[in-house]
Amino acid sequence: MKPRLRSPDERQAALLEQLHLLIRGETTEGRVLRTLRREVLGLTQKAYAERVGVSRRTLSDIERNAGNASMASLDRVFRPLGLRVGLLPRQPELLAALLEDVSS
Repeated sequence: MKPRLRSPDERQAALLEQLHLLIRGETTEGRVLRTLRREVLGLTQKAYAERVGVSRRTLSDIERNAGNASMASLDRVFRPLGLRVGLLPRQPELLAALLEDVSS
């Protein structure tokens, strides 16, 4: 099944939706990557892995939140989506305070 082409606004909305789920702890980084790769970019694991320069196995491990991917590999797979790997607090209260500070 070939995914439909999305407008830039639809792609941005899908990205923001996934990030909201991630921040609320309702999904994982791997699921975000898989959802955006499939639903927004419409690429198979093989095609995306080739495009970003990692093995299909590495991409699969990242999407399943398995293995021990390097920061370089994580950065490679998230960069085309406009994301970068970073540090965020695990505690919801600290994360909320951080986000509040960033938005003000």
